[in-house]
Amino acid sequence: MGSNSSRISDLPKNEYLKKLSGTESVSENDPFWNQLLSFSFPAPTSSTELKLLEEATISVCKALAGLWTVFTLGGVGSKAAVSPELSSPLANQSLLLLLVLANLTDAPDAPNPYRQAIMSFKNTQDSSPFPSSIPHAFQINFNSLYTALCEQQTSDQATLLLYTLLHQNSNVRTYMLARTDMENLVLPILEILYHVEERNSHHVYMALIILLILTEDDGFNRSIHEVILKNITWYSERVLTEISLGSLLILVVIRTIQYNMTRTRDKYLHTNCLAALANMSAQFRSLHQYAAQRIISLFSLLSKKHNKVLEQATQSLRGSLSSNDVPLPDYAQDLNVIEEVIRMMLEIINSCLTNSLHHNPNLVYALLYKRDLFEQFRTHPSFQDIMQNIDLVITFFSSRLLQAGAELSVERVLEIIKQGVVALPKDRLKKFPELKFKYVEEEQPEEFFIPYVWSLVYNSAVGLYWNPQDVQLFTMDSD
Repeated sequence: MGSNSSRISDLPKNEYLKKLSGTESVSENDPFWNQLLSFSFPAPTSSTELKLLEEATISVCKALAGLWTVFTLGGVGSKAAVSPELSSPLANQSLLLLLVLANLTDAPDAPNPYRQAIMSFKNTQDSSPFPSSIPHAFQINFNSLYTALCEQQTSDQATLLLYTLLHQNSNVRTYMLARTDMENLVLPILEILYHVEERNSHHVYMALIILLILTEDDGFNRSIHEVILKNITWYSERVLTEISLGSLLILVVIRTIQYNMTRTRDKYLHTNCLAALANMSAQFRSLHQYAAQRIISLFSLLSKKHNKVLEQATQSLRGSLSSNDVPLPDYAQDLNVIEEVIRMMLEIINSCLTNSLHHNPNLVYALLYKRDLFEQFRTHPSFQDIMQNIDLVITFFSSRLLQAGAELSVERVLEIIKQGVVALPKDRLKKFPELKFKYVEEEQPEEFFIPYVWSLVYNSAVGLYWNPQDVQLFTMDSD
């Protein structure tokens, strides 16, 4: 802005702003543009001034929004993405209200009726009677609900509603798990996790917990490997012209773990990512070669981290012998955490090998290619038991490749692996308890959900003004 100063109260009458938001065209060489840019006004320094600015410019903004709608939705060019708050303000406000009501705490003598209703509503096609114990029953078209949820997962509030329904309403959960087009729901959730850098932590948590709930179902874990996807454009690390939904899910979850290891270091995120992978591991089918590589690459990263922490702990111990005054970092705790994660990864690999070895030649190939990684864990007391099957598979297939001679092509190695799978006696693989994890809410979930819901109301409710100085339920800089 230039040197001509304007007060906030003058903005509604500003002729240049009116012309900018009007319907009359302005050529690119018109002096208007220089005159418009020559004005300035003081930036608001308080919530009162901010409110005045909003009120002063609301008519101009509405006009500009109308023009933008014509440009983007009026058939000129391709349709642009519009946020749910702007495209459907009434639906957005209604959803926020529903979430607020559903997360009200129970009264001492009566449960929250809104939560009861959300927990028990049924499909319009379900003709079975409601139990007499459910006083707030209603029915809704599940197909329409499913379609809307699939389309709206870019917003926190839609993802939170999906979580609430999957976790609390068994009718909705059963219906969704029976759908034959689960990719329409899973892909938007994977996109949230893939763009973790651009999302707030609460949105990422909800997306991850949704995946964890879905992976509790064996039918889901089988079916996702039967859905073949073409050209996943938002996945930029590698061109994926054809991949199963299951392999893509594995890739995105592993990427989330790696991001968490280097950036946020959130143990809760780690735990849920690994739990989802563990739930799926026995049902891994025809893993894409890149997904198999990433599983082993993650183990490699963990192995390097383990060795680094072990070295730091050793050096720290030596230092403690020469100086009693300097406080030392707790490397033992760090080592314990990293060993827990390593063991979980070994259990996931082991689960796949014992339950679906013949379906996953690419994983065996990746194991053989990086076999040296596992050497140091063979005799480690924390991993000795779980390493037995992995060591057996590596030894068995390494022997067959040795017999086949040197200079083998990738295709020939895979062929030998497929032949070897048939020859490997299954009774030689030790059986371990099935890996199964179930999502359980914290003891006092309202401590997380009530501030989260109201932060969404504060940030997403259209046309409602909240004085930031009076907000006490959540911090203004929170995610």
